[in-house]
Amino acid sequence: MVTNTSGKKKTAIARATVRDGEGRVRINSRPVELVEPETARLKMLEPFRIAGEDLRSEVDIDVTVNGGGFSGQADAVRTAISRGLVQHLNDAELRDAFMEFDRSLLVNDVRQSEPKKWGGPGARARYQKSYR
Repeated sequence: MVTNTSGKKKTAIARATVRDGEGRVRINSRPVELVEPETARLKMLEPFRIAGEDLRSEVDIDVTVNGGGFSGQADAVRTAISRGLVQHLNDAELRDAFMEFDRSLLVNDVRQSEPKKWGGPGARARYQKSYR
């Protein structure tokens, strides 16, 4: 059985494919162990720490991620993997465990950066003006 899921964070989009296997996790066709920086790798593997490492040996996960920076991509991958595991195993207890730990494991973070407008250096800040 093959399960396809996705996760989003900022402008990063991750698409995960979960299938029965022997514990291979690949991010953009590279083993997750080669992902740098280490903080991003740890964030991507968080779902397995909650679900249990023995669960990892039962499934193969292929993730394609693009857009955003390494931190946004790590969060998107984490969401995609968590959703994929819950859907693939059809496990309500696992779903509740993920929700209790961190809601963003199963629910996309919809916040986006606001676009810059004219008349200032950023989205809200305005250029200074002097009266004297």
